[in-house]
Amino acid sequence: MSQITEPTLRKSRGRPKVFDRDDALDKALMLFWAHGYEGTSLADLVSATGAKAPTLYAEFANKEGLFKAAMQRYIERFSAQRNAVLNDASLDVKTAVESYFRATAACFTECDKPAGCFFICTSSALSASSEEVAHMLEQQHHAQERALQQFLAARQQRGELPACSNTATLASFLACVLQGMSVRAREGANREDLEQIVDTQMAIWPALAGYCALN
Repeated sequence: MSQITEPTLRKSRGRPKVFDRDDALDKALMLFWAHGYEGTSLADLVSATGAKAPTLYAEFANKEGLFKAAMQRYIERFSAQRNAVLNDASLDVKTAVESYFRATAACFTECDKPAGCFFICTSSALSASSEEVAHMLEQQHHAQERALQQFLAARQQRGELPACSNTATLASFLACVLQGMSVRAREGANREDLEQIVDTQMAIWPALAGYCALN
């Protein structure tokens, strides 16, 4: 009888499942994006990733560490793609801005992931106990606005914006439009709805680009 059961037992054991860090991060990212940092429990993360809690803690130290890694994943997969448009020197300033915002409209409304911006969505409902996470998200908000300002300043040096333009003010305005688009997407706006916002912004772009605010 042992000759029958032993091979069967060995076959049923199989190889232990190997932890896939990238896959776990992708799944954790979607959870945090959809439910926020505090709205996502360790049990949720274990269920979604298929990894046991000790495995997640060994890899990321704690929930905050996993969130930080997921945030970096978002930057690599989504933010970097949109920012690449701003770094395309072959595009004039108006075309680059329009392309960036239309890519954003698509990113915020794709059906295979949560709507809106990960940074904006996850920072909207944090308690005082999540101060470190709030600080990380605040840094990303500033980084996004800073990327826009650096782009505008570079184009100003190329003569595509008036020398008197306050690029910091214009970048702040554009960042506010991004935040508004994220909120609208989260509330159910589709890509066409966000495209109309971009249409309006580009219609007034000559006035925005030519506005000389006090520095």
